[in-house]
Amino acid sequence: MIPRLVIAPAAQDVGECVAAMIVRAAQGAVSRRGRFLLALSGGQSPLAAYARLASGSGMPWERTHLFWSDERCVPPDHPDSNFGAANAALLSRVPIPPDQVHRIRGEEDPAAEARRYEALLRRVAGEDLPRLDVILLGLGEDGHTASLFPGSAALDERARLVVAVDAPSEGMHARITFTLPLIAAGRRVVFVVTGAGKARAVARVLEVQEATLPATQVAAASRALWVLDEEAARDLGDALRRAGCRAWARQTRPRV
Repeated sequence: MIPRLVIAPAAQDVGECVAAMIVRAAQGAVSRRGRFLLALSGGQSPLAAYARLASGSGMPWERTHLFWSDERCVPPDHPDSNFGAANAALLSRVPIPPDQVHRIRGEEDPAAEARRYEALLRRVAGEDLPRLDVILLGLGEDGHTASLFPGSAALDERARLVVAVDAPSEGMHARITFTLPLIAAGRRVVFVVTGAGKARAVARVLEVQEATLPATQVAAASRALWVLDEEAARDLGDALRRAGCRAWARQTRPRV
């Protein structure tokens, strides 16, 4: 399968590109369905997009509902909280109604919270299998995405939409994560990946297409779009790099 990707010059360009995509998707969703359902991701890669959304215009915040594709089992003010990072970069700076910000309660019992969050998603979306308008995802150096790690039983889950997962290694936090069926149901799934530290993982997913990697499975099931900076794309072959750079040129071409 040929991946869909955009390769931007730098991380800041990735942020601007992703923010613009989100605004367009939000406006379209509100026009067609009256609201916009967006799942945010953790990590450093999406922070530039969050900052751009916070400083930009055109986003229908009063019609937007926010979710998280995964969360560490920590309180919201913990330095490792995905909610906390998004709150600092975005939520504290925009006029979104507080009752439309649906964080995963990482401080609660993980299994019970996963059940609560799944029920919440179904209730807000009004569907047994919610179709979120945009789901943002990152990529770990080991090929994980959301909190679906290589070898984890969560990767094989097909009935539940949100599950608790054990800490992936000693010294790390347990997690709560979307599962593959929920991600694959998204109207748009966007991987946002920046930095040279992710280059090898990007190549393993997009060039080699290693079937055992969670990100490979998620990308194939969801027909995801990848937005990379040049550092993250540096280990890709020439054909993929040319395709990604052409896609970036189309993104930035002036509209008349």
